[in-house]
Amino acid sequence: MKAESAWPAGGSGADARLKSRSAWLRDVIRDKWLYLMLLPGVAYFIIFKYVPMYGVVMAFQDFKPHLGYADSPWVGLKHFRRFFAEPQFWTLFRNTVILALYNMIFFFPLPIVLALMMNEVRRERFKRFVQTLVYIPHFVSWVVVVGIFYMLLTTENGVLNELLFYLFGEKVAFLLEPEWFRTMIITQSIWKEVGWGTIIFLAALAGVDLQLYEAARIDGAGRWRQLWHITLPAIRSTIIILLILRLGNFLDSGFEHIFLMLTPTNREVGEVFDTYVYVKGLTQAQYSYSAAVGLFKSLVGLILVLGANRLAKKFGEEGVY
Repeated sequence: MKAESAWPAGGSGADARLKSRSAWLRDVIRDKWLYLMLLPGVAYFIIFKYVPMYGVVMAFQDFKPHLGYADSPWVGLKHFRRFFAEPQFWTLFRNTVILALYNMIFFFPLPIVLALMMNEVRRERFKRFVQTLVYIPHFVSWVVVVGIFYMLLTTENGVLNELLFYLFGEKVAFLLEPEWFRTMIITQSIWKEVGWGTIIFLAALAGVDLQLYEAARIDGAGRWRQLWHITLPAIRSTIIILLILRLGNFLDSGFEHIFLMLTPTNREVGEVFDTYVYVKGLTQAQYSYSAAVGLFKSLVGLILVLGANRLAKKFGEEGVY
């Protein structure tokens, strides 16, 4: 009996790889303009997201700018141990988590609700007007937003405080009292970003088959039943994906926003990881220590994303990957 040669199997595997490669090249040539449009986005992420990741090694060194990454001495987990031993750690952790939970509870559902409300509007001109109105604050910088709220809430001729004084005979120090800090932060975030957050949900709603609504109306379903049984299931996967992505930024409180609102009287409830990294890293030049704090925050976000994605798949959803 003749021994079978291994060449045909290897040849067929090589042929399959060549066919696959040629098919991929044909696809690239066919869609070359789409890939060309993709290049700026890819370049942005490579230059500003992936290349800077090399600097993470700083968290495990006593980094000295004149020595660089190569010659700075390695110290292992020294900076992480210092951070966890700091008395301020639990204050920072509590403040950051509370603000993150406030965002998840009060901010995240509002773009969904607003998108559902706008989807029910039948007058196109009015709908476009409302969309433009709620999108505009997104393009206003945090400096301007905080300045507007300062003019409204300051005890010295602030519009809201003057109204309170006229009605009740007293003023409230919104900008100084710690108990008002988180409320103001969430209120400003909602006013500025809730309209912009509706874009993805409105795009998802535009893809819902209108025949489903017609069939539901024939069966006697009202607006609420159509919303519950057609609209929400249609955008459920979008909601879950955006929720998972938001969990990745769970501990990102927004440095610029928080920093502009901080005062000596509300720092106890307003100091978060982002402002702490700024103080230690830039004002005190503790580069390695601040890098360790930032890396800890990123690792928490990564764990939350992986856990949420796995949980979503366990319940039958697509997840992010």
